[in-house]
Amino acid sequence: MSLQTLPRLLNLAAVSLLRDEALAIAALEYLPIELFPPLFMEAFCGSRSETLKAMVYAWPFVRLPLGGLMQKPHLGTLQAVLDGLDILLAQKNHSKRCKLRVLDLRNTGQDFWKMWSGSSVHVSSSSSMTPVAEVRSRTEQPLAPLEVFIELHFKESIIDDFLIYLMRWVEQRKASIHLCSNKLKIASTPLENIMQVLGIVQLDCIQEVEVNCIWHLSTLAMFAPFLGQMSNIQRLYLAHIHGLAFEEEEEYHHAVQITSQFRRLYHLRDLYLETPSFLEGCLNQMLRCLMTPLENLAITHSLLTDSDLTHLSQCPNISQLKGLDLTGDLLTYSNAERLSVLLEKVAGTLEKLDLNMCGIRDFHLEAVLPALSHCFQLKYFSMCGNLLSMAIMEKMLRHTSALPSLNKELYPVPQESLLSRGIRRPQRLAQCRAELFEILKDLGRPRTIWISSISCPQCEGHAFSHPEPIIYQGNILA
Repeated sequence: MSLQTLPRLLNLAAVSLLRDEALAIAALEYLPIELFPPLFMEAFCGSRSETLKAMVYAWPFVRLPLGGLMQKPHLGTLQAVLDGLDILLAQKNHSKRCKLRVLDLRNTGQDFWKMWSGSSVHVSSSSSMTPVAEVRSRTEQPLAPLEVFIELHFKESIIDDFLIYLMRWVEQRKASIHLCSNKLKIASTPLENIMQVLGIVQLDCIQEVEVNCIWHLSTLAMFAPFLGQMSNIQRLYLAHIHGLAFEEEEEYHHAVQITSQFRRLYHLRDLYLETPSFLEGCLNQMLRCLMTPLENLAITHSLLTDSDLTHLSQCPNISQLKGLDLTGDLLTYSNAERLSVLLEKVAGTLEKLDLNMCGIRDFHLEAVLPALSHCFQLKYFSMCGNLLSMAIMEKMLRHTSALPSLNKELYPVPQESLLSRGIRRPQRLAQCRAELFEILKDLGRPRTIWISSISCPQCEGHAFSHPEPIIYQGNILA
């Protein structure tokens, strides 16, 4: 018998068994483990609530990845599964074969169902986060309450019925059920509703937090105590948080409330701050609260002061950065000198550097090039949207030619190929491209560079449209 044939036979057995639902439920105690997944899928597709409920308290696996079967939340299925959990919790003597400890309602687990069914189930990409919270709960506390994992993505003005029902069910069983989530995304929803949900969730399970909505600083300050309880956060993204200049004392107090919570984030490694106007001039307050070295730092579309860059270069917890993104942070000449000091600080580990739309001119780049040439781990370098001459671009290419790992380089169109309003001159651009190729040829190392000055409206984030690359591979021009 082939390996492909077995899942089909199991599916046929499950279909046959469900023709008599009462018999199927009675047979669960003696059913081979291999039949549980296909039988559960058939019961799910056929909305056999009683079978689903019975299978939950006899489930022979540690995890039940229910979310992998639901394209969208289904309240009836949830009710049946939770009824099954209630029976399991009420049993004094649990079934010997039942090993269920985790009900997973996230859009994951397709591999599990695919393995048992032989069907092509779409598999979503998994998180890159280290499973700190889940590992802890299964190793240090093997007899801990049952865990229910959900996706926390607040993007509507109201909370849906599926989550409301689940919250009420969990709240009535706090001692025996833990509501968990690895990721928290906030794109909308009133803070009052968010806080109501977070009051029930095990906050130390959360490893990624993304706040991508327009919040006033006082709103973020109200959210901050919850953030401080998310002690296993590894990735934090905050965007569009605004303060009011005419209430400086109050805004400073809010900023302290927020940054002080960083002292409790012992696993934070990736920090992304987009338009963080509340940190302008007081970045040091946040940096002093970092407890562990960061791997990636982005502070974008902000007005970093000289003191901000100085404190950044002096912070011990940024000395191991692999990624640095300062897109949209306008540089002054003194800023450039401080940026050079910062690059020297991270030269031993930096792999990705974004300096797009920083207002960089030739004299800025002159100050940065010596430090840039010491970043021997650099793999990716982008500085689109700046105004540079052919002369300084040649100098930059020569300074970076000795970086052995550099394999993706994104540069602006040379200013000689632009008219006064930034409009490109096609003939002059073609000439500049030819000159850049000759520079690459003279340097002698196979190399590809991309030239662009135009933001890409179809792309998310701060992407740029890139014309044909300039490639030097021997004597080939592409």
